Amino acid sequence: MYDSETVTLCASSGYEKKYYFNENFSNLPDSVKDELKAMCVLFTEEVSCILTLDFDEKGNLLLNVHTDENDLMFDEISCGLKIKEIQQKKRDLLEALEMYYKVFALGQTVPEESGV
Repeated sequence: MYDSETVTLCASSGYEKKYYFNENFSNLPDSVKDELKAMCVLFTEEVSCILTLDFDEKGNLLLNVHTDENDLMFDEISCGLKIKEIQQKKRDLLEALEMYYKVFALGQTVPEESGV
């Protein structure tokens, strides 16, 4: 279920073989957009689902998986493991996107690093 406070960055459907990128984020570098597309499309091809990357009202980036209720081939455990793998391998990218959203969309200030 979508929250009225959530903003979708991008989405990919393994069912329809489609990818969506929210044009409100068109000022992101092309390399970031390409990496997001590759990550999402590969995930949905492998897992056979719909993946959305959504920012919540606090600026946290959520990886949400949606499935067709009649998809008997969907494996929730494999999906969860794949999400964890993305969160580990793409941690820098995901954290940078959260920071970008918090600064440019929510108007928060960048916290100063301690000891710098």
